[in-house]
Amino acid sequence: MRVLRRDVRLQDAALMYLTLVATLVVLLVASYQASGGPPRPPPPPAPPLPYHVPLDPAGRLRLSWSVSYARQEVQLQLWARDPRHGLLLGMSDRGQLTHADLLLLWDNGTQSYFGDAWSDHQGVVTLDRQQDYQLLEAHHTPQGFFLLFKRPFSTCDPHDYVIEEGTVHFIYATLDQPISSLAQLNLSLLQTGVQRVLLLRPDTPSPPLPADERTLDVLAPDVTIPSQETTYWCHTYQLPRDMPKNHIVMYESVITAGNEAIVHHMEVFECAPDTDPDMERVAPYSGPCDSKMKPPQLNYCRHVLAAWALGAEPFYYPPDAGMPFGGNGSSRFLRLEVHYHNPLLITGRRDSSGIRLHYTGRVRRFEAGIMELGLVYTPLMALPPRQPRYQLTGYCTAQCTHTALPPGGIFIFASQLHTHLAGRAVRTVLLRGGREVEVVQEDKHFSTHYQVIRMLRRMVNVLPGDVLITRCTYNTEDRNNATVGGFGIMEEMCVNYVHYYPRTQLELCKSHVDPTHLQKYFSLINRFNGVDSCSSCVQPDVEQQFSALRWDPFSSEVLDSLYRSAPISMHCNQSSARLFPVSTTHTHTHTQTHTQTHAHTHTHTHTHTHTQTHTHTHTHTHTHTHTGAPPYPCTATSPALAYSPVTGMARTCHRCLLS
Repeated sequence: MRVLRRDVRLQDAALMYLTLVATLVVLLVASYQASGGPPRPPPPPAPPLPYHVPLDPAGRLRLSWSVSYARQEVQLQLWARDPRHGLLLGMSDRGQLTHADLLLLWDNGTQSYFGDAWSDHQGVVTLDRQQDYQLLEAHHTPQGFFLLFKRPFSTCDPHDYVIEEGTVHFIYATLDQPISSLAQLNLSLLQTGVQRVLLLRPDTPSPPLPADERTLDVLAPDVTIPSQETTYWCHTYQLPRDMPKNHIVMYESVITAGNEAIVHHMEVFECAPDTDPDMERVAPYSGPCDSKMKPPQLNYCRHVLAAWALGAEPFYYPPDAGMPFGGNGSSRFLRLEVHYHNPLLITGRRDSSGIRLHYTGRVRRFEAGIMELGLVYTPLMALPPRQPRYQLTGYCTAQCTHTALPPGGIFIFASQLHTHLAGRAVRTVLLRGGREVEVVQEDKHFSTHYQVIRMLRRMVNVLPGDVLITRCTYNTEDRNNATVGGFGIMEEMCVNYVHYYPRTQLELCKSHVDPTHLQKYFSLINRFNGVDSCSSCVQPDVEQQFSALRWDPFSSEVLDSLYRSAPISMHCNQSSARLFPVSTTHTHTHTQTHTQTHAHTHTHTHTHTHTQTHTHTHTHTHTHTHTGAPPYPCTATSPALAYSPVTGMARTCHRCLLS
């Protein structure tokens, strides 16, 4: 339907009229385009909305909201310093203007309109026949224009976005000219922006802070924000030399006034313990994280104490747990990392933002810990090019949790999902007795640019013998070569950093495909493509082999089948870099059984550049475990044996290409 065009149909005109009436005669222009006549009394104040996020870098638009799980709806308030001739707020899969669910406020020069609309694959805007945004209030104040409305999580309207847990990509714009019809609205000509938000938040009340609570501010030292779009700023902070052991019970952001839309996210890392001679002293530093002047010791400041992203609320630990810092075995040095997002290239702006740690000297019953789930950072796990949707899966097996977790298990209360630029979705599930019993965390619209620590609505109890599976979905349509796993921003990761208690020695529970079976894959594809292999030549490394492949649907599908059903190499690591003694059995098709365990230590130091800069320093001891992914139907390209770490059962596949 094209609104207000000459060929408008009668039912469309009726819909437009009903929309006009249903929205308080479309604001009556009284508050939106105030003109002559006696002033109206201000409306009664709306109930405060607990969540807020600036939409645009200039701070001219702000979104506030509340969540009602009982009514399955969100209430939102859009504030504009100057609404001009209208406002646009929308939601789409990844912030694109096409296939977007839109809320529109516009005027034709004399009258104002409010409505639920949508855009098609060409960005053409149409008023929705099912109006699911309900206007509650609209008014002007000296501070700006306020628009209050609500919408259900799910509307059963195919043109509406389903609001669910995970990242929501909001698009926004201000209309600079009046329009007589939505058909005149060309989204591509608007100055639109994208803001990412966790719209649905836990509805549990925050626990009270202890009476002896103290605070420590880890702040940037009056930094001049560089006049470039993206900057990662690193600053070292030193704790008192004899600081005793404490528990962090809450942390929150401290943002310099006026910089709310520029400070994108921040993290505080604890450095490696000063028992390491190289870490007895960390040189003072405050500057770009990718600078050659940065002290090398900062690469070993990787233990996350706090992480905040735009729109995040204060982070509370459970009442009986806290994150330890200070005391024996910890470092006196911290690293603050601040991501400045300055697309307007503002110059001369000063900043002293950071994170405020709330802590107590009365340590709680349990210490909180952080565990890595997902895939090992290795080129063995790769993504074929030109794939609209490709999945990789990492396992934390029953053998590992059985050995490493206490009898009562652990309780996961938060998690931080992580991929690089190709990541589109992340999902971690808990399996018990061979069945999926709970989703730990899922984000169907994940963005590497928004990696906030997410509180779970309710804690997840992981027992010995349980399995945790983390699956990441990627898009490589813009790439012509394989994307291997690794630390570079153009390489990929699939990780869920879960926050849990009580703390155990299990720091890393991840997997990758068995290298021997991957070599069988390379041999198969090369034979299929008529590429001769040289048995006496030095074998190129995995990255070179992936780079040399001729990528087509067949090679991509065979690799997918391999990853889904080949044996895996399991990393079940203690925080001391020693492996847990898990049983590692590989069962062959011809009932041959042997046990194989390899242990070695490797260290990686990595700095992201381009879009984000992080430091990953890992010491891994891993056990080479010949188990496999959950069983899939035998296919012509599946390995000879599919072994399930979930059920412990093996299936034999006959006439398989990779056998």
